[in-house]
This record gives sequence, C-alpha cells and structure tokens, in this order.
Amino acid sequence: MEKFTVHQGVAAPMLQINIDTDAIIPSREMKLVSKQGLGEGLFAGWRYTLPNGREPNEDFVLNQAQYKNSSILLAGDNFGCGSSREHAVWALKEYGIKAIIAPGFGSIFYHNCIRNGILPVVLGNDEVLGLANHVEKDPQTCQVNINLLECYVSAFNTDHQSTELEATDSVNETLHFSFSILPAQREMLLEGLDGIALTLKSKSNIASFKQAYQRQYPWLA
Repeated sequence: MEKFTVHQGVAAPMLQINIDTDAIIPSREMKLVSKQGLGEGLFAGWRYTLPNGREPNEDFVLNQAQYKNSSILLAGDNFGCGSSREHAVWALKEYGIKAIIAPGFGSIFYHNCIRNGILPVVLGNDEVLGLANHVEKDPQTCQVNINLLECYVSAFNTDHQSTELEATDSVNETLHFSFSILPAQREMLLEGLDGIALTLKSKSNIASFKQAYQRQYPWLA
C-alpha cells in the first residue's frame, strides 16, 4: 500500500450530505472480482448522461475542466454511508482520490479508506465550506495541502509547486485547520500498512507471548 505523508492537490467540492456507497459506485458497475477497473464506474450515475453509457455529464464536478486531475474530495456530512461495499473505496483510489475531507463519514467506509490508503479527514462543516469557497476561486491554483505528519490541512494559492510538498513547506497559506486521527490508523497510512502488516510489526512480541502462555498452560497446547 502506498504511504501517505503529505499531499497537495486539486480539491473538488461535493458538498451534499449523505452521499452513499451506491452513489459512489452503483451496483451495476461492480462486474469485476478484483480492485482494478472500478475507477471508470466511480459516480457513474452522476458522471455520465445515461445509466449504461459513458457520455460525460458536463455538469458533474469531476468532468469540469477546472477540476481536472482532482485528488481530494471536499464532501458533505456522512459521506460513504449506506452499504459496506469496499468497492466504493477501490473505485475512488483507482480514479486517483488520495484524501476526502468531510464533517463526518459512514463508519465502515471510514475504516475501509484507512485500509486502502485513502486518508479520511474529519473537519467541521464551516471549515469544509471555507476550503470549498477558497478552492472555487481557481481550483488548479488554489490547491489543498494535507499533512498527516503534523495532522493539519491548509489551502493556498500556487502555480509552481509540485504535487507533493515537504512537511516544512508553507506557500501563501490562507487557511489552516488541524485534524485528529487515531494513532494506529495514522501509523497504517504513514507506513503504507494494512491491518495484517501492522499486526506483524509485533510478530516477536506475539511469539514471546505465545511461548510464555504455552509454558504456563501446557495442557492447552
């Protein structure tokens, strides 16, 4: 899994509340048995003009030129609610979404994001609206920077920075918000680990416990 430390990118606003996993990836788009090939079906009901077609709906935010190459979503509350389908996160990841900023997330969706390398950032509703108002001035230059090392989100005007900033960079920042995330979840993203790989970091401790337990309770072995 790719590590997430610091990311700067174009942020697309999708501020309606309760965007569920069926809107993120309709069931008709789930025809594959792998994580690959789902990006094309992302938001298919809104992104295309016909249910089974691929003619772009020019009114949909991700089809608009100013939001080309968006890698961050600014979302409304309860994003990713509904069913537990992990395909929704797979589709977002394959499309190129690296982080989602919202006042709240569906619980299962939130944890699926962590397990697949997408950072879900919880900010207050006014903070998300402030970011959206800022980036809408010119999405390609008013980009959003997310720093997981220090747990903050900032927005600034830039037309010359690279898409990945060092943690110490600060260029014309106009907004700055802190966020929180559980230490284990932060570690998974920073190190690019899934849940199994994170557990295996404690392999020697687990083995030591197993040996001590078997010595104490040999009849259980």
